[in-house]
Amino acid sequence: MGFLLFANKTEGWISMSVPEIQAEELKQRLDAGAPVFLLDVRDEYEYEISNIGGHLIPLAELPKRLDELEGADEIVAVCKHGPRGVKAVEYLQRHGFEHVVNLRGGLHAWSDRVDRSVRKY
Repeated sequence: MGFLLFANKTEGWISMSVPEIQAEELKQRLDAGAPVFLLDVRDEYEYEISNIGGHLIPLAELPKRLDELEGADEIVAVCKHGPRGVKAVEYLQRHGFEHVVNLRGGLHAWSDRVDRSVRKY
């Protein structure tokens, strides 16, 4: 797993401490039966367009739905490209979740590197 440095001038935040997982590594872990909780933080309409499974909790709803994540061994945040996943990981870390990572490159990386049948939009 690597670390992401992400700067977003329009939203004014920088992250240097968000752990990430590559799409290929996530695929290997899932294939091996690792207890990974896939947390899709996109909006419902995006999930309906394309998804890799997992639990849909849009980023805006995350604060009021933390109880749905209790007991998860490892959480992997998934979004379209990665930035919303970074925000989700940071939020979860601040609220005591220790084993949480972002899928680097999001759904598009999964489509490009693991399963081209997953629709990019």
